[in-house]
Amino acid sequence: MSQNLNPAKSGYAAVNGLHMYYEVYGQGKPLVLLHGSFMTIPLNWTNIIPLLAQDRMVIATEMQGHGRTRDISREFSYEAMADDVSGLLQYLQIEQADILGYSMGGGVTFQMGVRHPEQVRRLVVLSAPYAHDGWWPDTEASFATFTPEMFQDTPIRAQYDSWGNDPAHFPEFVKKVINIDLKPYNWFRGVKNIKAPLFIAMGDADGVRYEHALKLFRAKGGGKQGDLHGLPQSRLAILPGTTHVGMIKRTDWLIPMITDFLDSDLRAAPPTF
Repeated sequence: MSQNLNPAKSGYAAVNGLHMYYEVYGQGKPLVLLHGSFMTIPLNWTNIIPLLAQDRMVIATEMQGHGRTRDISREFSYEAMADDVSGLLQYLQIEQADILGYSMGGGVTFQMGVRHPEQVRRLVVLSAPYAHDGWWPDTEASFATFTPEMFQDTPIRAQYDSWGNDPAHFPEFVKKVINIDLKPYNWFRGVKNIKAPLFIAMGDADGVRYEHALKLFRAKGGGKQGDLHGLPQSRLAILPGTTHVGMIKRTDWLIPMITDFLDSDLRAAPPTF
């Protein structure tokens, strides 16, 4: 059930030419939430923030062109958005934080680990690839078919218009967002060398290929029997009966797994026999 979000603090950070909107909830270790394409804080995180903010500081932000963060004359890129998140942490005087990103925000989370390793403690990536061909082929092919008309009479379009954006700019916004996934990219070399522990989660009916996620999990120490070799610092979860869009609705499964990962002692467990 949706809940009203009442942040303890909100505002705008002057970062890389943006006036970047953010909200802060709760107290404790900082956790940054990065939304998916076309999404906003309430559209992506309404049911998740109250659960995560019970015992930690949750910082939710809206990235370039999304929600209350107005667009600027800069192409969208995962790298630039990661630099924006880095700047936001500096603005908030937070030296290091956990980062949790969904879909597009998951790509930004990967780039935070690559570009700003000193600012990240642990990374949680939900339903996002680290290379353009990490999507199922039909999913990747579908990006080129996105049009502004597809969003007519949707909460995404209604929120875009109601928060003071120029409705005439919406087609350009859609094009800029989609363009980041129309260009080939592959960050495997950089991502596998991220030192921070990584939790990868996806649905079994998601848009991300199982083999793609498994390749990275093996590179991060997975693919071995933990009873014999100890547990790796990084983790992988594939949620049953779960689609890409449905991923953020699985709070009953996701939140315990996320909090256990963020709070656990991740030193390698000794073999049990």
